[in-house]
Amino acid sequence: MIRHSFISVIAVLQSHSHIRTLQAWLNGLYGELSEQFSDFEFIIVNNHCSVADIDEVIRPLPEDLRKNIFMLNLSTPVSRDNALLAGLDRANGDYTVIFDFDFAGQPQVLTQLWERSQQGYDIVYLRARERRLPLSQRLLYRIFYFILKRYSQLRIDPWAHHTRLISRRALNSLLRLRENSRYLKANYALVGYQTAFLPTEVPLHAEPETTFGEQFRTALVAVTSFTTFLRSLLLWIFLSSVIVAAVAVFNAVKVKFTNIDIFGDRVESLSGWAFLVVLMSVFFAITCLNLYIMSIYLSNIYSEIKNRPLYIIESVKRY
Repeated sequence: MIRHSFISVIAVLQSHSHIRTLQAWLNGLYGELSEQFSDFEFIIVNNHCSVADIDEVIRPLPEDLRKNIFMLNLSTPVSRDNALLAGLDRANGDYTVIFDFDFAGQPQVLTQLWERSQQGYDIVYLRARERRLPLSQRLLYRIFYFILKRYSQLRIDPWAHHTRLISRRALNSLLRLRENSRYLKANYALVGYQTAFLPTEVPLHAEPETTFGEQFRTALVAVTSFTTFLRSLLLWIFLSSVIVAAVAVFNAVKVKFTNIDIFGDRVESLSGWAFLVVLMSVFFAITCLNLYIMSIYLSNIYSEIKNRPLYIIESVKRY
C-alpha cells in the first residue's frame, strides 16, 4: 500500500566512514521509500567532506534515485546539530526523518516511525537500551542528564538516538528557535507536541571523530542554555560562604575572650586578629551575595536575548 505522504530524509556526512556507508544507505532507503510512499527526497548535508569522494559514490546510482538527492555543501565545518539544522531548513516534506547511518541496514525503520506517528504523534524517535562508551564518557553523560532533569523542566530522554521523524507543524515550530548555540534534543523537548519512541537494539555510541573535549563543550552549552544549574550553584556558594563567615567570626570572638578556639585548642590571641577575621568574613559573604544577585540579572538577560517564543500553538480547531 502506497502511503500518500511526502517524506524528507536528512543525513549529515562528516567522516569518510559515512561516505563509505552512503551508497548502501541510499539504496536501502530508496527501495523502502519507493514501495511505501508517493513522494520523497534525500537531503545530504556535506559537513566539509570531499565532494569528489561523495560524487564517486553517487554517480553509479540509478537516475530515478539520483534525481531525488539534494546535497548541501557547507563552507566550513560546523557542529552536527548545526549541520542538521541546514538540512531541516531545506526539508519540504509532510514529514522529515533524520536517519543515522547506524541504521543503513534497517530501512524499514523509517516506515515504522511513520506508522507510529499516525497514532497521533508529531515526533517519534528511536530509543536505545544501552550506551557503549568509555567509563569517563558514561560518567559525563550521567552527570549531564542528571543536571538537565534536576535543573530544567525539559524532559529529555537520555537514551534517544538522533534518528527521528518530525511532522511538518512540529518542524515549523522547531525552526522558530533560532539560537546560535543549539542542542537539538533540548529543542525537541522545548517545542513540545506529542512524542513517542520505538525501542531499538542499536546502542548509542560517540562518533569516531568526536573527542571528549567536544562532548564536554556541548554539555556545557546545553547546561548553560537550558538549565538554572549555575545560578543554583552560586546560591549554594553564597549560603556556604555565610556559614563559613559565621563560624570564623564566632571562632575569632571566642579566641579573643577565652584563648580557646572551637576545636578546644588553646590559642594565644593576637592584637587586631579578631577584627581582621570578622572584616574579611563579612566582605567574603557580601562578595558572594553580589555574585549571586548578578547571576540572577545575567540569567534573565540571557533568557531575553535568546528571544524564544513565549508559547507555541499546536493546532486550531474550528466548529
